[in-house]
Amino acid sequence: MRLHATISVKHGFSIYALRNDCVEVAAVPELGARIISLKNVKTGREWMWRPPGKLKLFRNQSGDDFSRSPLVGMDECLPTIAPCRWRGRTLPDHGEVWSAPWKVDDQAWERGELRASTALKISPFDFDRTIQLRGGEISIAYQLRNRGVKEEHFLWALHPLLKMRRGDRLMLPKSSRALLNGEAWNEELNAVMPDGNCGKLFVSPLVDGGAGIHNQITGDRFDLEWCPVENDTLGLWLTRGGWHGHHHFAIEPSNGDADTLNEAVARKRCGVVKPGGSATWHVRFCIGP
Repeated sequence: MRLHATISVKHGFSIYALRNDCVEVAAVPELGARIISLKNVKTGREWMWRPPGKLKLFRNQSGDDFSRSPLVGMDECLPTIAPCRWRGRTLPDHGEVWSAPWKVDDQAWERGELRASTALKISPFDFDRTIQLRGGEISIAYQLRNRGVKEEHFLWALHPLLKMRRGDRLMLPKSSRALLNGEAWNEELNAVMPDGNCGKLFVSPLVDGGAGIHNQITGDRFDLEWCPVENDTLGLWLTRGGWHGHHHFAIEPSNGDADTLNEAVARKRCGVVKPGGSATWHVRFCIGP
């Protein structure tokens, strides 16, 4: 299957895109390596949500409120999700990496891989992410290195904002659905909660690492898979206009069921990296009809 790798420019920012006969993914390394497009080439369905109107790309500074970001698509939350204080550090909303510029590995790009990395400014971490296409699958590999001299804790969550359509239903393994305690998140997503509301819940500890959206009308499918040993938590976020008037859904693999690093550490629900050590994990998107 032929792979196309292209670079375009929008609002002064380089957009790196990988495309084959099944899927297309596009990211902006300068803007936190944000994935702004994840498209089913065969059906034309765009899975990444963005605010109404034309795409707007602009730079944020560390400490900015996430709601004032471009919001489009998928970003990475690390080493916290909600802002907090930890070891004398002031950790910003959604962490440090979504507002930071990432550097692209040119040699990997020549091989058809989108590998990018960033050095965190507040926490002593180096973060690396590699995206590859394999048919209808998008494979993402992560590595987090501790460049400090002490053991370091971290929370990580993938944060894909997904566009909802009529007929979209949340698909979960039976083992995960049993942890919802009767919450009606198996309904059509547009009917889970009334307009004007929003909500988030955690599903943990996971036995099976997976969740998806299947459209009962069009047959479109979006499946996200990961190893529950690496990340044993699933966050589910839905806003029906209750958060800044927006309507979107998020499936968020994570390594802990807390939004702040200090709470996660207190509950021992986060990752730990030894001095000079590293942690690795993987996720996979499967897109298809």
